[in-house]
Amino acid sequence: MSFIIWVAVLGAVLLTLALTSSYLRWMPVTTSAVCLVLGIAIGPAGFGLLKLDLDDASVWMEHLTEVAVLFSLFVCGLKLRAPLKAKKWRIAFGLAGPVMVLTIAGVSLLLHFGFELPWGVSVLIGSILAPTDPVLAALVSVNDARDDDSVRFGLSGEAGLNDGIAFPFVILGLVLLLHDDNPGWLGDWALYRLLWAVPAGLLIGYWMGRGIGLLTLSLRIKNEDSTLSPNDYLALALIALAYVGAESVHAYGFLSVFAAGLGLRQAEVKSTGDAPVPAEHLVQPVVGHQNVDPQHAVHGDTDKLEDSQVAAGIMMGDMLAFGGLVERAMEVFLVTLLGVVLIAHWDWRALPVGAALFFLIRPLSVAAMPWGGLLEGRQRLLIGWFGIRGIGSLYYLFYALNHGLDQSVATLCANLTLSVVALSILVHGISTQPILARYERRKQRKN
Repeated sequence: MSFIIWVAVLGAVLLTLALTSSYLRWMPVTTSAVCLVLGIAIGPAGFGLLKLDLDDASVWMEHLTEVAVLFSLFVCGLKLRAPLKAKKWRIAFGLAGPVMVLTIAGVSLLLHFGFELPWGVSVLIGSILAPTDPVLAALVSVNDARDDDSVRFGLSGEAGLNDGIAFPFVILGLVLLLHDDNPGWLGDWALYRLLWAVPAGLLIGYWMGRGIGLLTLSLRIKNEDSTLSPNDYLALALIALAYVGAESVHAYGFLSVFAAGLGLRQAEVKSTGDAPVPAEHLVQPVVGHQNVDPQHAVHGDTDKLEDSQVAAGIMMGDMLAFGGLVERAMEVFLVTLLGVVLIAHWDWRALPVGAALFFLIRPLSVAAMPWGGLLEGRQRLLIGWFGIRGIGSLYYLFYALNHGLDQSVATLCANLTLSVVALSILVHGISTQPILARYERRKQRKN
């Protein structure tokens, strides 16, 4: 009966969102915030329809959150069409690297000196909470491949990169707790977990995505089946192969999957040319295009496009639609589960930690970077505020819980992480749409 209840509740949540979507889009609230409130309502603190024991669920929750992040990272990579030499990438690299490290340091210092927690616990929780989230940040990510806004591009690139770059620092926190006085632990961590695993993951994923993308487009054009092949199979295959390829050589699978999406997009750019208007916005696949004649399979002015542009437009459109569907379904399910367990794991210390993270540590870390002419003052303020925490932090939490933490440490990590993530969903969820709308209006008036 528990499985039937879980399916029924999930169906009811999805139906509620579907029926109220026309109202929610005009309200200053995100879908994630609604799902969190619904989860609280159906959990033990509300109607008591669902219960979840984190001790029993930590293994499958780790894998479920991992799958959600993998799909989101792949889609995030697909959206970023700018060449790697473009200046906008410096924003993403700065946010995913120095800003994230400063954030980890700030949270760790706050927890150690403000709440007298040991350094190992402080670094672990700081690393879990540091990465911004690609799943819940859809509103502040790039809208499409033509979107060259520096704020959106920087936040999208950050979300794609730092969910993998945070991994060595989560490992560092675990090692600080569990290294058992091994004298060479810091050197091993720096060499294998940082200097090897990060670049290896990026390179493996990028060249796998780029190579498979070029090969796929070439075969489809040669065999004249650019509108008939199942692109969702290709997306699943590339996610799986990039992840396994990186993990098999002890590199980071998250970074590899993001880079695979990025490499696939760059293969599309190479095949179609870096035109001002990308091919996927000139030609769109129709629903069921695999089952109709090629000349009826697309919308758009195909007479002005080459075969490579049509094939790339179909492939990118299908993959973005498929990945986005999985991403949204995972978001609804996982945030609802967060609401179910939130009250039982609420920790009052999340209020000062969250306030410091959202209003001080993140904005000051962004302000400390020498952006030069890459970002205007208002854009720096926006990026400093849009540090949304979410599913990525939940994955790192469950990863840590499944790696031998003491019960007291595990409880502390779970309570603080769940509480801060919930606060981020609510605070950022309520403020995102009004702030972005104001930003877009100012940008339009300026142009």
